Amino acid sequence: MHEAADALGLSVRTPARLRNNHEEHEAFAALNADAAIVAAYGLILPPAILNAPRKGCLNIHASLLPRWRGASPIQSAIRAGDRESGVSIMQMDEGLDTGAVLLEGRTPITPDDTAGTLHDRLSELGAQLVVKALADSPTATAQDDSQSCYAPRLSRTDGQIDWTRSAHEIDQQIRAFTPWPGSFTHYKGQVLRIGAVTPLETPSSALAGTMINQELHVACGKGVVRIDRLQKPGRAMMDSAAFLRGNSLSTGDRLD
Repeated sequence: MHEAADALGLSVRTPARLRNNHEEHEAFAALNADAAIVAAYGLILPPAILNAPRKGCLNIHASLLPRWRGASPIQSAIRAGDRESGVSIMQMDEGLDTGAVLLEGRTPITPDDTAGTLHDRLSELGAQLVVKALADSPTATAQDDSQSCYAPRLSRTDGQIDWTRSAHEIDQQIRAFTPWPGSFTHYKGQVLRIGAVTPLETPSSALAGTMINQELHVACGKGVVRIDRLQKPGRAMMDSAAFLRGNSLSTGDRLD
């Protein structure tokens, strides 16, 4: 977006901080804006910014607030097994995604959705809703704080698969963390990135993380998953058939 603005000759400011940054406060107030639109912005807005536009600051938040306040609402919804997600247009206040909601739109989360596919749908929905919010000035509805839950900031280490979880929980994690931060496991000292799995109804008494056959079926804390896409270090992500043409994992091998 920054590059697009530069190409159009639009001024862009990218302050590293806003708290006690009076120069940026004054520059923002000088815009004399009717409203400010915020989406996936990593800094907390201080009162001097929140109160500068005549209609305040509106946030396009990728969840059905108050569910999933915080930095990873899309990933958190898929990982938790939510059946739907959506976009909330929120009148921002000084809290973390605590402001009153002006509009919301919903979309189902399908069994095939990843964070990437859901993000793209929510982006289109959010663009439509924020235009409607600016045009119609709908009445704001306060959130019920007792129903809130937190979507934490993610790091790469969060992607390690815990094979003691159920097959469905592991599938949800992998889809939630696609494309970022990705999911991985360790095998004989190497990191294997896991791009997709299918939960199976196959029962297994094997220890969680054990390869139960040579078709990339892995025992979980409950149930079994079939690994459908995976990546070795220094190689591209590939489907299981391509992987097995050049590699083998033996029955009884452990992933951790």
